[in-house]
Amino acid sequence: MKLSLEYLIREPKIKTDKNPLILLLHGYGSNEQDLFSFASELPEEYYVISARAPYDLQYGSYAWYAINFDANENKFSDHDQAMESRDLIANFIDELIKNYPIDPEQVTLLGFSQGTILSYSIALSYPEKVQRVVALSGYLNEEIIVENYKNNNFSNLQMFVSHGSVDQVIPVDWAKKAPGILDSLHIPNSFKEYPVGHGVTPQNFIDLKNWLEKTKSSI
Repeated sequence: MKLSLEYLIREPKIKTDKNPLILLLHGYGSNEQDLFSFASELPEEYYVISARAPYDLQYGSYAWYAINFDANENKFSDHDQAMESRDLIANFIDELIKNYPIDPEQVTLLGFSQGTILSYSIALSYPEKVQRVVALSGYLNEEIIVENYKNNNFSNLQMFVSHGSVDQVIPVDWAKKAPGILDSLHIPNSFKEYPVGHGVTPQNFIDLKNWLEKTKSSI
């Protein structure tokens, strides 16, 4: 089935009239195979769909938006591309619901790194499309969220945030700003830190699965 993004899909083992969705959003320079490698470990009642970012960096690497460096090695994100990807993914969620028997009231975004940055911006821009976010090794960038987003209704939204304490790619201090912003918006959230770099530990994975199970009945 041809939709606006390339993707991999694991159909639910336990099918109902409408099943919940976990949409996986990979990091910069990766591809849809990356997070999909642990799809088989996720709960059986979900559609697990892993999307490929639109910008081709060659050799099987993709990005949701460009990251540029200046002469002093300062990093700059292309916010216009990021916002285009934000809206592209929001539209992709609509396409998935139209083409598969997915429950629109049970959509979870699971992002890693750049995929997490996008997950925050989609959920806070369009909270009517997303109920839960699993934010791994990323940070919340308010510059790529729609204007006046704080006026949105976040009553159905909750988030699991985790980060490595020795992450050299995205400092843990950046990640720690998210819970304060989420608290100010009255969005329930759980923040966990692990003694690891830019990656996901087995304990992190166990914790996020437990969180998915624990929050399932409340959506």
